[in-house]
Amino acid sequence: MDKSNLTCDNAGKKNILRWLDENFEKPFLVIALLMAISLITYQVLFRYIATNMLGIAGSTAEVEELAIWSFIWLSYLSVPLLIKERANIRITLFFDAMPRRIQNMLWVLDEALFLVFTGVLAYLCYNLSMMQIAKPQFSPAIGLSYAFPYAVLPISFILMSIRLIQNLIRQIRKTGILDSVIAIAMGLVLAVPIIDQWELEIVTVLGCTMFICLLLGVPIAVTLGFSAMAALYNSEFLHISTQAPTCFTALDSFTIMSIFFFVAAGVFMGTGGLSKQLINLADILVGKAVGGMALATVVTCMFFAAICGSGPATVAAIGAITIPAMVERGYDKRFAAALVACAGSIGVMIPPSNPMVVYGVIAKASIGKLFLSGIIPGILVGVVLMGWSYYLSKKNGWMGNPEKLTWQQILRTIWEAKWALMVPVIILGGIYGGYMTPTEAAAISAMYGLLVGIFVYKGINRHNFFSVCIECCTTSAVIIFLIAMASSFGYLLALEQVPESIAKAILSVTNDKYLVLLLINLFLLVVGALMEPAAATIILTPILAPIATKLGVDLIHFGLIMTVNLAIGFVTPPVGSNLFVASATSGLKVESIARAAIPMIILMIAVLFILTYVPAISLFLPNHMM
Repeated sequence: MDKSNLTCDNAGKKNILRWLDENFEKPFLVIALLMAISLITYQVLFRYIATNMLGIAGSTAEVEELAIWSFIWLSYLSVPLLIKERANIRITLFFDAMPRRIQNMLWVLDEALFLVFTGVLAYLCYNLSMMQIAKPQFSPAIGLSYAFPYAVLPISFILMSIRLIQNLIRQIRKTGILDSVIAIAMGLVLAVPIIDQWELEIVTVLGCTMFICLLLGVPIAVTLGFSAMAALYNSEFLHISTQAPTCFTALDSFTIMSIFFFVAAGVFMGTGGLSKQLINLADILVGKAVGGMALATVVTCMFFAAICGSGPATVAAIGAITIPAMVERGYDKRFAAALVACAGSIGVMIPPSNPMVVYGVIAKASIGKLFLSGIIPGILVGVVLMGWSYYLSKKNGWMGNPEKLTWQQILRTIWEAKWALMVPVIILGGIYGGYMTPTEAAAISAMYGLLVGIFVYKGINRHNFFSVCIECCTTSAVIIFLIAMASSFGYLLALEQVPESIAKAILSVTNDKYLVLLLINLFLLVVGALMEPAAATIILTPILAPIATKLGVDLIHFGLIMTVNLAIGFVTPPVGSNLFVASATSGLKVESIARAAIPMIILMIAVLFILTYVPAISLFLPNHMM
């Protein structure tokens, strides 16, 4: 054979392998994403067109079941991409304080622990799949063996393990053999109580493992899952194999699927061009006032909050346009970035809100009522930020848009923004009009955002369609994977009655409702500065909600308190994700943005305490509309 042909063959094989390395999971993700959105959209349309209007009898239970399975598949198959990009949520306070050499060693240790976790789960889930083949159980709607949907578990955990091996090889080359061996040896020493199966209480294993893993910078999802795995492995009456089916059943939920749909809706609308139309509308409404562009930024964040349900997504979508616009009009760049970061936190207050969905699922509270509870507080925070912007703008001479606007221009801008303004109508009108569940409203808004982005504003096109779909999957998977891995951890906490014990301990010190709420607020403000809101909600809701219940605090009101607390955490260092997004968007250091945000954070905390001690503000709409 000709050497040149052989060389070409080798190059071709390398190109194929490189393409597979970059894209193997992606086609499956796009297919599953489109299936999930389309199936739930079909379910809603069938109910109202075929059944209600045309009188055609039929069931969509099979469609819903298939949509949930698609959602579970895309959630787990997105995690290998998160691993590749090291995009899982972790606490890095201790990690960042270490010298570079120690950081590299910790990366080796973290990746190795993650690999052990996924390797064990791959084995357990493979056994579960084989059991379903040998003794099949059938789904209630489709009547299909669970071996098919369960197959995603061993496949995805094997893919995760492959990605982790790739990461680990790269990290060992960077760290050096000696330091890598020391790091892994250190991990083995720490794991001796687990490996040796010392006779330890489940709570002791859970608490110690979680604390050590968080300190080392292990992703929070893995920390929770691995802590549960260690506790199950050491338990005398529980078996580690129970963790495998929990990985599936934790996500086998129509309600949890709404988180994915709301994230997808936000990504589609941000990329599709709806955010630009909202900014133009806000500029028309308040742009002529003193500090007009700053006021327009806050108003736009409030509009966008009613679309996406995510703080960082709001900052990314709005900040990319408004920060340069404010700088161009003479505003201080640090103030512009800080304002967008703070106003972006409204994204989890005004519905839809992903943390509220997580809280509602864990606390078994009405998600519809939780959404309503956030409307007035979100508007109140927005008004306070606008007041500060007006004061600072007047002090610094940051004037509004001097151009005179005609009624024709105003009406044209409102007309151009009609597609964006329809989204809150679809979501809130659908839910509170009794036409759709939150999950169905989220799916319809995602489909709407996709179609408008493609055919109306044309921000989504053949060049970016694939990448936009992948962004939807990976962005939502960060939260979904966390929920899945936290399920076993939460089960063990409940089994050991940890939340009840903590509640009794706190209430034994004082049963004064106002003092306990003050302590909870202070605690949550600290936690919010150290942990991502979804993770904090998952870990703390089972502990704090029983305390609130015993104090006579309404669960809806308490959910709002937690959400606002953790929303402030978006802009408090060292973890505040809104600060990092604003930093990436503006090019400024996180520290300078954080300093400029201090007065706004103080004002937001003041609003928090008003909301805490005046429950009528957050409960007015839930009590009068549902």
